[in-house]
Amino acid sequence: MTEPESATPRRRPGGRTARNREMVIDAAMSLLVEVQYDGLNMDAVAERAGVHRATVYRRWRDVGGLLADVFDAATDDEWAPADTGSLLGDLTAINREVYEALDAETSVTRALINASFQSPQAAAALREFWRDRYRRCEVVIDRAVARGEVPEGTDAHRVVVAATAPIYHRLVLLREPPDPAVVDDAARDAVAAARAQMVSR
Repeated sequence: MTEPESATPRRRPGGRTARNREMVIDAAMSLLVEVQYDGLNMDAVAERAGVHRATVYRRWRDVGGLLADVFDAATDDEWAPADTGSLLGDLTAINREVYEALDAETSVTRALINASFQSPQAAAALREFWRDRYRRCEVVIDRAVARGEVPEGTDAHRVVVAATAPIYHRLVLLREPPDPAVVDDAARDAVAAARAQMVSR
């Protein structure tokens, strides 16, 4: 599941305005990793982006509004989960993307999650980002049903959450040392639950 740091937004029309938005968002993400939410301020973002501070304040008003737009930019892409030919392969591929985003030494994903606990605007935007990504991932269950791997009525959202949640739990909440085995283990457990109809509607 592609995370904010690896999302590639489609360039929106608007010329200079679109370029400014892209530069400001890039600057905000890089600064967030360096100084975290408590150290992030609009003046520093404007300076890093090379955009006049008045432009930054006029469009985003404050850090919360800026972070909300970071998530909005991340959903403005064409990402879709890989089609590997099996539910286990598809969920493993999703988990690998999540793991790599969270395990990165300079993880924008971690920094944005941390910021969401301190900014209501960022928290709301993060929820919308997750909803978007989980909706896109539901296709892996549709494909699995069509292949006969799991029964009709399998709850796609619950399966994807079951597959990805252990990674967030271990790396973000418990802050355990990274262990790549969680990628495969969590995917296998989610597939077993789906086949046993433990995650049906």
